[in-house]
Amino acid sequence: MKRFKGATVAAALALLVAACGGTSEVSSSPSEKPAGWLETLGEGEGELNLIIWPGYAERGEYEGFNWVDPFEEATGCKVNTTAMTDSNNGVQLLQSGQYDGGSFSGDASVRLMTAGDVAPVNVDLLSNYANVFSGLKNQAHNSQNGMPYGVPHGRGPNLLMWNSDLITTPLTSWDAVWEGNSTVNGKISIYDSSIYIADAAIHLMAKRPELGITNPYQLNEEQFAAAIDLLEKQEELGVVYWSSYADQVAGFASGDLVVGTTWQFMANVLGTDANAPKVQTLMPAEGSTGWSDTWMMATNAKNPNCMYLWMNHMMSAEANGQATVFFGEAATSQAACDYAETISPGHCELTHAADEAYWEKIWYWATPREDCDDDDAATTCKTQDDWVEAWTTLRGN
Repeated sequence: MKRFKGATVAAALALLVAACGGTSEVSSSPSEKPAGWLETLGEGEGELNLIIWPGYAERGEYEGFNWVDPFEEATGCKVNTTAMTDSNNGVQLLQSGQYDGGSFSGDASVRLMTAGDVAPVNVDLLSNYANVFSGLKNQAHNSQNGMPYGVPHGRGPNLLMWNSDLITTPLTSWDAVWEGNSTVNGKISIYDSSIYIADAAIHLMAKRPELGITNPYQLNEEQFAAAIDLLEKQEELGVVYWSSYADQVAGFASGDLVVGTTWQFMANVLGTDANAPKVQTLMPAEGSTGWSDTWMMATNAKNPNCMYLWMNHMMSAEANGQATVFFGEAATSQAACDYAETISPGHCELTHAADEAYWEKIWYWATPREDCDDDDAATTCKTQDDWVEAWTTLRGN
């Protein structure tokens, strides 16, 4: 991690407690107030219980990256966090009723909205919402019926990473992960979640266009069978599954892993270890899966005011700039990009924060649906349950 420079807590707090009433592109004042709707913002309740992706709530373990302590000092909301292992786990945690909200990717957020587990957000109460890039607002993964159901945190692709001490010719495609070779067999690092089936589908889109895959998350019987067959063949190469980022970092640091799918965060962590092999990352030519994460509030949140204060905080220049540099993902506003420049010059250019054309190559995590997420009633696709069952069988657990 690059050293954090020039942060001022005063600036962070000023943004956090700024007067409410920011404007939004979509009216957030429905005539009939839905469950969980917050009409006015009151004092914080003193506590906030969050489900997070690892690295989304830092309080100084890495020098210069601390956006939780300033929030607690400004609001009096003590932040408690539970890290999810994948989106399926995150959904289960929120549905337990023990949390006020959390950070969710598209393969969780749509399920939560559809089930009524999260509340629509009155963005007029969030002064920092107006600054968010328009390309991140009112998307299928964070809104429903034209109403926001959360606020953006950041976005990024699932990248190809390799040990560049061993693989000296830079990779350009996912072929090494799917086809293997004598250098990488037994040392291929794969994300341990059913959503990884979509990565197989993307490879098939490039290699077997006759399958007619147009969306890697919405697969018919034939397409799904081909993806599972590819995953079974990949397993024969000796893949190593990771669910904890720390496991993957340790594997690359020790040399037990050579290539695999990753987040930029892990490459950043490895870059701080002088004893670890050098690694490179790439978004391959075929494109990739990825995420666009959303802070969402549980419909029955016990601490809704603290949750709104947190959502506003995470859109501030200081908090979002820090968080997205720390995790290696794209910031959500130009203000956050400007702040990120003081921490890691060139960060927003590197992560394509404002480059919408780049994101057209990224398939954000989404929920597999029986209706194929389209209007063609004649087609049916494998559901989320089908994906989880197939992954469980593949993994033998």
